[in-house]
Amino acid sequence: MDTVKFNKKGVKVISHRGLSGIETENTNSAFVAAGNRSYWGIETDVHKTADGVYVIFHDDNTGRMTNIDLVVERVTYKDLCELTLNDINGKQGRRDLIIPLLGDYVSICKKYNKHAVLELKNSFTYDDIKEIVEIIESYEYLDNTTFISFDINNLISLRQICPKQKAQYLTDEFSNEILENLKKYRLGIDIRYDSVNREMMQTLKENNIEVNCWTCDDAENGEKLVECGVDYITSNILE
Repeated sequence: MDTVKFNKKGVKVISHRGLSGIETENTNSAFVAAGNRSYWGIETDVHKTADGVYVIFHDDNTGRMTNIDLVVERVTYKDLCELTLNDINGKQGRRDLIIPLLGDYVSICKKYNKHAVLELKNSFTYDDIKEIVEIIESYEYLDNTTFISFDINNLISLRQICPKQKAQYLTDEFSNEILENLKKYRLGIDIRYDSVNREMMQTLKENNIEVNCWTCDDAENGEKLVECGVDYITSNILE
């Protein structure tokens, strides 16, 4: 198995949930696989368990990724430790495929010198985000981290805690309201790749707003995004 190569020119490529086209998403295996390749960054997702532990997982519940369906934020970290994730072929059997801690992810990004792109899932409190920032600071990696979220309030809280922290607003589409929030809170944008167009790009560039796009897995479309002028491309398999 290998990645799909494309002419990325100067665009920074981010592995989506680690190198999830080859390894099970959001696992240490996926992060290491990305770390050993040319990716600029590694993207992942963080939730908080019922007992206050920050874990790496995308969905709100575990059913898609395991044989047991638990709501991540309503169970303890110990409950999650008893689960084994499915391999990329959907089968069980690899005991290394477990749900990582936030610290596991940050330490791997640091070891391989990859930029951490951390999605704040769902709605976090101000204190939650402060704790997440403190965990990343404990690894001395905050300067190499970009926060992303669909929840603008998460990013507003982040701005209050870290006024200069790199952050991007996640969205399916672009609008004038979103543009005003990007300018007001000094945010980049992380937009669905098939919503990118030259008119939008011109507006964003005129306002000095960085553009990331998710999740493009096709080389032809990836090269179109490069020509369109995006700054980052997030992908499961493109390299």
